[in-house]
Order: sequence, then C-alpha cells, then structure tokens
Amino acid sequence: MKIELLIDGKQRFAEGCRSYDRLDPVTGEVATTAAAASVADVRLAVESSARAFETWSKTGPGERRKLLMKAADIMDAKAGDFIAAMISETGATGLWAGFNVKLAAGMIREAAALVTQIGGEIIPSDKPNTLAMGVLKPKGVCLGIAPWNAPVILGTRAVAVPIACGNTVVLKASELCPATHRLIGECFAEAGMPEGVLNVVTNKPEEAAEIVEALIADPRVRHVNFTGSSKVGRIIGRLAGEHLKPSLLELGGKAPLVVLDDADIDGAVNAAIFGAFMNQGQICMSTERIIVDEKIADEFVDKLAARAAALPAGNPREHVVLGALVTPEAALRMETIMADATAKGARIVAGGKRDGAIVEATVIDHVTPDMTIYSEESFGPVKPVIRVKGEAEAIRIANDTEYGLSSAVFSRDVQRAMRVADQIQSGICHINGPTVSDEPQMPFGGVKASGYGRFGGKAGIAEFTDLRWVTIEDARQHYPF
Repeated sequence: MKIELLIDGKQRFAEGCRSYDRLDPVTGEVATTAAAASVADVRLAVESSARAFETWSKTGPGERRKLLMKAADIMDAKAGDFIAAMISETGATGLWAGFNVKLAAGMIREAAALVTQIGGEIIPSDKPNTLAMGVLKPKGVCLGIAPWNAPVILGTRAVAVPIACGNTVVLKASELCPATHRLIGECFAEAGMPEGVLNVVTNKPEEAAEIVEALIADPRVRHVNFTGSSKVGRIIGRLAGEHLKPSLLELGGKAPLVVLDDADIDGAVNAAIFGAFMNQGQICMSTERIIVDEKIADEFVDKLAARAAALPAGNPREHVVLGALVTPEAALRMETIMADATAKGARIVAGGKRDGAIVEATVIDHVTPDMTIYSEESFGPVKPVIRVKGEAEAIRIANDTEYGLSSAVFSRDVQRAMRVADQIQSGICHINGPTVSDEPQMPFGGVKASGYGRFGGKAGIAEFTDLRWVTIEDARQHYPF
C-alpha cells in the first residue's frame, strides 16, 4: 500500500516525493510506503487548517453534526480496510482492529451529539443593567499526535471532539501505522468536511522530533493533544509550555488490579485475563500489576495461569487471541524482562516463549520490587503477580509507581472496595471490572506521570474550547471620573 499526505482533502506528495517503508512485524515485508513530510509540508498543513478555521468555526451545529455522523457511517463501511491496515502495520488481531473501528465510530457520533452542548452560562454581575456571560469558543488549529497501539480509537479521539467544537485539526500520524491513521482522514474527507478541517501528515521515524517541534512552534497551532509514552509526553509538554500552548497528555500506565481476600476469584481472573492480554498487553490501561492478597493467591494464580496458558498466540491472520507485538524488538524486550525476574527469584507459571514478534501470554509469580517488571511498563503480554499481606499493603503497592492512569479493585464488599479505590492514585478506577475500559462519553485521563487533561464527553469540550467572558452593558452607565 502506498499513501500520500492528506491536505485540503486531497492527496499531496511530500516535498521531493520522499517516502519511507513501514514493515509488517510478522512477515517483515513492506506493509505501507508512506509520504515522508518535511517541515515545509507540515507548515502547509497548518496553513490549510488555519484557513479552514475561519469558516468552520462559524459553521452551525446542525451542519457539523450532519458531517460528523456521515463520517462515522463511512468509518463503519471501511471497517475491512481498517482491519487489513492494522493487521499488516501493527500485528493486531482482527478482533482488536474491528473493536477499534466500532468504538472510534461511536466516538465520532458522541462528538456529533456534543455540538449543541457547547454552551456557556449567565453569571450574576454587580454592575446594574449588565448581562454577563461565560461563552465557550473554539481554540483554533489543534494538533493531534496519536499512537499505533489502538490507532483507530486514539487517532479518532485526537480529532473528533476538537472538530465538533469548531476547531480544525492537523493529525500527525504514527510512523508505525501511517495507512491506518490516513484512513481516518479519508472518512472525514469523504463525508464532505470542508477542505482543511482535518489534515493528516506522515513522516519518517527518524524525523519525528523535528516535525513535532515545527508543528508545536507554529504560531497558528493553538492546542496540542498527545497520546503516547511518558518519556515523549514530557518532551511534548515542555515544547508546548515554551510556546505557551495548552496541551492534553494521555501517557503511560502501570495499572494495578487489586484482588482483596474476599474477592470473587473467578471474576477477578476473568478481568485479569482480559485486561492483561487484550492486544498483547499493548494498551496504556493494560493490567500491568496483579496485586493479590496472599490468603487467596495460590488459588488465584493457579486459575490465572491455566487461563493464560490456554490463550492461542500466533500470526494475527489466523484464529488467535494474541497476535504480534508491534516490532520484533518489543518482543525481545519481553525476554529480557522475563530473564531479569527469574534471575531474581520469580517464577514463570504460564507462557514464557517467543517466536519472532509473537510472545505467549506470560504470568510471572512472586514478583518483588527489585525486578524490572515491578516498576517498568512492560507494554507486552508479560504480567507480574505481586502477593501482599492485607488491604493496607495492597494500597501501598498499587500506589508505588510514577504512573496513575487506570486501576481496578475486586471485593464482594462494595463499600470496602470503594474505600480502597478512593486511596488509589489514578485517573480511572473500576470496581469488580477490568482496568481496560473505554466509552466515548467518559472522562479519560490520568494523574502523576500518566499525564493531565481529559478526553471524552463534556470533559473534552472543556479541553478544546476557551472560556470567554462577555458582557452587554448600559452605554450610559456612571464612571467615577
């Protein structure tokens, strides 16, 4: 597959017709040949979006809703294209790719529903004969930087609500899934979005830093949203701060699933299996630490290991649950993590094998703080079990991380679970449910090194608009001089 930049709703060659190849992580063959934008190219994309903002920001909510709903329908119709692109570019399974399309289309429809919720308020004023208002206004050109791991969901999330709020967007696609992200732009273009409302640019991996810096530095870009690693998020936040631009950062995670001694063990195992191994554990809210009370740990681990060992892993084009990791190098890192843990006394109770970019669902028991897997985000299908003595230690271990995105607590006593959940430092917590969950209308984001700001629903409106104070006053009012 060969793709070009998408600017003004049309294909555009990169400067000098430059391109790069993205390889299939399973076969090693070329999955996509994508345009490699230069700094001059991305400035053209920003210029296009700035031009479009002048009219799009004044477009009525009915028209915005109509076009967004049409884009969602087109996305549903292109599900097969999205699935094929995700499998070849990221090694994802068809199940995960199909879910991406379904949720992303739902996000566009939720954004369409928000267009009449972008309101304001009347604020009582002490000045006689004065009407004071707080009015929400679109920011301008927004930059969306989306990752490869849930590319349709996160790419769509980066653009749908900003556009619904009257902004225009430049989507900087991930270098690892350029065709998948480009398809999002095609859905909006085919829906009849005005030229420049959504532009999509792709770039070589080695030029990402230069491209991102140029985009953030451009004075016409007024907001940045980024989903990705905390390491890169710190750079994005610093650059945005230097240019006094607000940013929304949804970053890494080390999500704890806390299983208290009175938990429904089978229910907790179900949630752990799903949360730990969906998309090979390559989700920011994946279950990254399974914290289990020692009173029930033996039974829980036996059942968890049996379930994990039964999950088929292999080529995502076949009938498997676990497909490939995004690169062979990511799979090699799993081996390093496993070797470190076992050398320090942990025990692999399920999985443990690698075949190229494919790694089995792996459970490591008796993990301790001196092991890499205890503190570092694995972002793969290798998951630690940490045994604890009681509720207080479970809370302490859950919070013993720089991250704070998602979490979960299992207990038959809901009041107890609420008490524990209230003490866990995270932006999201699910009681008797998995750490992996998302709905378009929910406020999604983290604390600590997992970032700041919230995607989703009305929280998204607050992120992608500016609150403006407007008054209507008596022209003949009294002044002191």
